[in-house]
Amino acid sequence: MRLAARLAITAAACGVAATTGSAASTATFATAPAGHAAPADVVVQPAVRHVGQTQAAPTTTAQCERRYAIACYQPAQLQQAYDLRPLFARGITGKGTTIVIVDSFGSPTIRHDLNVFDSTFHLPAPPSLKIIAPAGQPPRYDPRNSDMVGWAGETTLDVQYAHAIAPGADILLVETPVSETEGVHGFPQIVSAEEYVLKHYHADVISQSFSATEQTFPSRASVQALRGANLAAARDHVTMLAASGDSGAADVGLDLSTYYLFPVTSWSDSDPLVTGVGGTQLHLTASGQHTTPDSAWNDTYSKATNEFVSGDPGPDPDASGGGKSVLFSRPWYQNGVSNVTGNARGVPDIAMSAACNGAVDTYSSFGGAPAGWSQTCGTSEATPLFAGIVALAAQYAGHPLGLINPALYRMSERGERGIVPVTKGNNTVGFSQGGREHTVHGFAARAVYSLVTGVGTVDARYFVPELAALTR
Repeated sequence: MRLAARLAITAAACGVAATTGSAASTATFATAPAGHAAPADVVVQPAVRHVGQTQAAPTTTAQCERRYAIACYQPAQLQQAYDLRPLFARGITGKGTTIVIVDSFGSPTIRHDLNVFDSTFHLPAPPSLKIIAPAGQPPRYDPRNSDMVGWAGETTLDVQYAHAIAPGADILLVETPVSETEGVHGFPQIVSAEEYVLKHYHADVISQSFSATEQTFPSRASVQALRGANLAAARDHVTMLAASGDSGAADVGLDLSTYYLFPVTSWSDSDPLVTGVGGTQLHLTASGQHTTPDSAWNDTYSKATNEFVSGDPGPDPDASGGGKSVLFSRPWYQNGVSNVTGNARGVPDIAMSAACNGAVDTYSSFGGAPAGWSQTCGTSEATPLFAGIVALAAQYAGHPLGLINPALYRMSERGERGIVPVTKGNNTVGFSQGGREHTVHGFAARAVYSLVTGVGTVDARYFVPELAALTR
C-alpha cells in the first residue's frame, strides 16, 4: 500500500499574516474544476507508511534486522528512548488529560486491537476510549476500499502510540464520514468535527496525522476558510498538532502520484497556530538505549528499506517533510531563527520517531489484510507520539497548554535539557518521474532550528516540566 502523507490548514492570527512577500507571489495554486467548490480539490492523505507483511506476533529489533536489514521498535523501547520512565514513576502518565485523535472513517476494530496491543505489551487500558462522529456517521467499513483500509491503519497507529506514550490519558477518537480521496468535501467535515469537540468536550491536545501540499489548494482564501478549528483551539487553549508529511522537501500533487520538482511544504502544519511535527530516525538497542544520536528521517536512498516498504530498491521519497510556507509569513516566535526561515513560516517545529528503518509494531484486525502485527512508520507515528508528550506536560502543569510554539523556541534558545538537537541528515529526496530521475534538494538538520526536524526532538524527563513551566 502506497499512502502519501499530507493535510493542511492555515492561520493569520497571533500576529501572523498571510505571506505577501516574494515566496507567496511566485506560488502557483491549483484551479478548482468546474462545478466544484475550492476545498474539494485538496487531497487529504494519512501521513503513514505500512511496511512488511502481517505476522502472528510482534517483531523484535533483532528479528527485523536479521530478516529485513532494518530496525523495528516496540513501546518499551520508545518509552526508554524518550526518557519517560522517571515521569511514570512520579505518576505523570497523562492522567486527567484528553488526547483527541481525528481520522477519516476510523477503524471498526480499534477497541479490540488496542486491547490486544495493551495486553501484549503490558500496558494499562486507557481510562476512557470514546468514539464520536459529530460530522456524520462514516459509511460501513469495506475491506475492499483501499482508502478505508489506509485510514483504518492510520487510526490504529494513532491510538496505539499516543496511548503508549501517555497511558493514563483519555482518548477521544473523532471519525469523519468522507475523505478527499473520494473526490468529495473532506476538509469542511474535519474542521466541523474539531469545532464540535472544542465546544462540547474537554481536550488538551488534538492530533492530526494528515496534510495537503500548500500548492494543491485553489487559493490562499480557500485555506483561510478552513482555519476555524485552529482559531478556536488557540482561543480555548488547546494544543493543535499536525504531521509535516512523508515526502521530504517534495510533496505530491492532486493526482497523488506526481511530485513537485521544487521544495514545497504542507498545511495544516504550516499554520502558525499549529505545531508541525517532523520525523527523526532512532538508533536503539533492544532495551531502547541510544546507540547514536537521533538523525533526520530520510529513507529515500536506503535500498533495504525501500525493498521492505514497496519491493523496489528506489530511490523513493520517504523522508521528513519540512520547508518554507508560501501561505504564511514568519510568526513572531520564529524571529530568532529568521536566518533559516527568511520571511516565511518554517516547518516543522519539532520532530519524533518516524523512520521506516525504525518502524513500530502495530496490531490490527480490521480486514483488507490478515489480522496480526505489522510495522508502521511516517510522521503519522511522530504526531501521536508528540501528542502523548503534550498530554504528560498538561498533567504536569495542571491545565491545557494551548499554543506551545513560543515555548518550544524559547526552550531551544535557552539550551534547555528537554530539547535534544538533531544535527545529522537532511530531507533531500530523489525519484523517477516522467521517464527521468529527479532530485529535490531539501534542508540539512542542524542545531537550534532546521527545516527538517525543527528545534530537535525531546528528552521527556526534562522537556515535560520545562514546557509546563513556560505555558502557565
